[in-house]
Amino acid sequence: MTNYKFIPQLTADGSWTFFSPEFGETFHSYFGAQQEAKYKFVYPVQLLSRIDRSVVYILDICYGLGYNTASALTAIWRVNPSCKVVQVGLELDPEVPKAAIAKGLLDSWPEPVPELLATLGKTHQLQTDQIEAKLLTGDARTTIQQLSNFSFQTDAIFLDPFSPPSCPQLWTVEFLSLVSSCLKADGILATYSCSAAVRTALREAGLKIGSTMPVGRRSPGTVASFVEKNLPPLSQKEKEHLLTRASIPYRDPQLSDSSETIVHRRQLEQQKSSLEPTSHWKKRWQNIKSKVYPPPLDPNC
Repeated sequence: MTNYKFIPQLTADGSWTFFSPEFGETFHSYFGAQQEAKYKFVYPVQLLSRIDRSVVYILDICYGLGYNTASALTAIWRVNPSCKVVQVGLELDPEVPKAAIAKGLLDSWPEPVPELLATLGKTHQLQTDQIEAKLLTGDARTTIQQLSNFSFQTDAIFLDPFSPPSCPQLWTVEFLSLVSSCLKADGILATYSCSAAVRTALREAGLKIGSTMPVGRRSPGTVASFVEKNLPPLSQKEKEHLLTRASIPYRDPQLSDSSETIVHRRQLEQQKSSLEPTSHWKKRWQNIKSKVYPPPLDPNC
């Protein structure tokens, strides 16, 4: 990964994130990095309904600064301090969590979370009475295969790569099929993305999907599970979005293609598709919105 200086960027809730020149995006929303971790990931996977168990399992894909794991540990131990957590994080660049610790970006979480994650970021493993954790570094397309081969099963998955156009390799049918193989029968996956391509890929991976409340922007997130009753339903607009060309998923048959190849393959498939153009769907729903919410009357008329 390209070397660059990690310069903290302030977000609206007072927490900090980093900007990635390689992907051209921040690691978290400017609405609030901590708020995003809590409301886009921890709450949607319904972790607090599982803490009566002796052990809770978490898979954090694209661990980054460690915020999603930090938020999860805080929420779990606030309610049940004796609950043990088994966590696995996947992260491309091991320097990212180290930089977050070095710059004190996790210090706002309550102890022992900052200290524990500092150890995890530096040594990539952690073993205490409260937590057993590993940080697997490198291409997540490779490390997810290791987990799947070992039949790792988790209660919750945080799917938090950079956006699909920037990092399509971690949103493909093939990658998400391996991700879904690590999810328990009643487990839940959460992601910030509502991309029709991502939602279709999750479906092709055998999961049911639902929609989460928007956080800091108009777009909702997505939750997925093998059990549909655990999930909030999609709106009619979202259902129709899955019938357009936007729903054609990214594919990476050998889990080794470049992002450019993956994007180009999808574009070719979209060009040949008989599905409704996404522009027609957008126009139709814009018309529906204008009828439901007519423009205000001109007071001069």
